[in-house]
Amino acid sequence: MEYRFLGRTGVEVSALGLGGAMFGHMTPREESLRIMNRALDAGINFFDTANSYGNGASEEIIGEFLAEGGRRGGVVLATKYYMSMGEGPNTMGSSRRLIIEQCEKSLRRLRTDWIDLYQQHRPNPATPIDETLRALDDLVTSGKVRYIGTSTFAAWQLTEALWTSDRLRLNRFVTEQPPYNILDRRIERELVPMAQTYGIAITPWSPLAAGLLTGKYKRGQPPPEDSRYARWPGRPLDRAKWVENAFAAVESLEALARAKGCTVSQFSLAWVMAQPGITSPMTGPRTLEQFEDNLAAAQVAITDEDRKAVDRIVPRGGVIVPYYDADFGPHPHRI
Repeated sequence: MEYRFLGRTGVEVSALGLGGAMFGHMTPREESLRIMNRALDAGINFFDTANSYGNGASEEIIGEFLAEGGRRGGVVLATKYYMSMGEGPNTMGSSRRLIIEQCEKSLRRLRTDWIDLYQQHRPNPATPIDETLRALDDLVTSGKVRYIGTSTFAAWQLTEALWTSDRLRLNRFVTEQPPYNILDRRIERELVPMAQTYGIAITPWSPLAAGLLTGKYKRGQPPPEDSRYARWPGRPLDRAKWVENAFAAVESLEALARAKGCTVSQFSLAWVMAQPGITSPMTGPRTLEQFEDNLAAAQVAITDEDRKAVDRIVPRGGVIVPYYDADFGPHPHRI
């Protein structure tokens, strides 16, 4: 497994990260434990979760796993706050009150004294960024958090946060976790160049486009019963992904993958790993079988010719299916 520095920090993380979004939700406890064991065996040391995944169940399962056998010290553990935990009012956002409270709860669920990377799950215009950064700075100073990051922030929002940290002499964000895959390349326009300039690690979510780049969804056929598109019918953002251009792009990618002797999911994940400015994409497997397929992507070499072929399917900075959604910005109480 290749290791890369996490932005301008001295921390090295595996070039492929393990996301725990399915743990305790779509993935039962025992299967989740098997996936994490396999991840460590493969050299993955970067685990990512969130307080909202499985309404806390993902953190609990990961905490249980890391507490056994002294595994905690060998893992760079990342989690997030912001999304509603269903605990009543004032349980969603980025206020000082919520950040401190949710950090304490995450520490208990994770059975650890510290969080390596604590991330804001979405931008929140309702709370001034200086309030958020002061609270996070206190957590770093107290030793409960090592580094802080963001997820699905626009380039200007992250730049504003960096400027605020510099002005107020607070700990700065060192990572950003955006949606990024072959079907949605918009972060290449502004976010990636900004991150490269300021030493921000990019750790993408949904590198397989929520399963569209696995090849399991077929043109003119209903989605498999156990898939997310079968579970989430009718959502506007999902309808926008279920389009003819997406199926055409996947079919073109399948041809590229066959020529390299790999699956389309392995090719797509390897492509993200090999893109300039990308530190470690987060794979979010539901089953151990899916994870084994993901791991094989680390052995797929992406050439300049491969990149040119992908550019012909989806141009640089282009988008076929959207993963950034306006609801994540100006309306902090909608997810």
